[in-house]
Amino acid sequence: MTQARPFAQIDVFTAQGGWGNPVAVVLDGSGLDAAAMQRFARWTNLSETTFVLPPTEAAADYRLRIFSPGGELPFAGHPTLGSCFAWLAAGGRPKAADRIVQQCAQGLVDLRRSGERLAFAAPPSRQGDVPPELLAAVAQALGLQPGQVRRAQWLDNGPRWLTLWLDGADTVLALEPDHARLAAIGQKVGVAGMHPAPAATPLIARSSREARAFGAAAEAPLIEVRAFAAPIGVPEDPVTGSLNASLAQWLIEAGELPARYVAAQGTALGRAGRVHVERDAAGTVWVGGDCVAVIRGEVRL
Repeated sequence: MTQARPFAQIDVFTAQGGWGNPVAVVLDGSGLDAAAMQRFARWTNLSETTFVLPPTEAAADYRLRIFSPGGELPFAGHPTLGSCFAWLAAGGRPKAADRIVQQCAQGLVDLRRSGERLAFAAPPSRQGDVPPELLAAVAQALGLQPGQVRRAQWLDNGPRWLTLWLDGADTVLALEPDHARLAAIGQKVGVAGMHPAPAATPLIARSSREARAFGAAAEAPLIEVRAFAAPIGVPEDPVTGSLNASLAQWLIEAGELPARYVAAQGTALGRAGRVHVERDAAGTVWVGGDCVAVIRGEVRL
């Protein structure tokens, strides 16, 4: 038997619907098993679909299960922000005035509000060296030359990404990956590169035009990010909070990035996501963005 359940579709890392990364949020997942959740996630065909449940840990305000079309995820960034936004809009009341605590398979995740913007505290990220032969295979699938890869690292904060720091944003935006080859390799790949300071290439100029279309030009992005996840059924994710969180922890510590910056993602897909990153005095990296409700109603599951 199905039942009506409150539902919202939230566009994340944007203040205007259609420019960020949508997440489908079922605000009452009680009584649904994993198979039912997975079936609905495949049906929405979004990069992630979430289900809000009562918490099982005393410190948490709610529990979240997160599904991609290809399987359940222990943690993901844009579903964390979008689900929290939907939960608050539906009347959710956190136990503490200064934070919201989400329970997920990765553990407890703190979130904070700054005006209308939400941010999550990046979970700990494990790092590891990438074997040279695997790096060469991935670079070939992306169409990269050896000199275009400045750094490579495994980053794992629940989702595991083979992550490349490239020689610039223009290289990132020009990539035309062989998604079938990436799927065969079986690795999710994240790439990032720095925007040039003074002048813009045509692709970056296009990014700036798209940003101006919804009023974000005042917050110029420092880096460009792309995320390729063919092994879980998502050739390219529009905007990826978990990847940006791990990237920030890695590259701020390495001295490549400042403690506060804005990342652009989604440009190659016609989106204009903006990820706001800040490492506080205690060393915690906060990953934030705007959210907007595009659909509200109910689903029968």
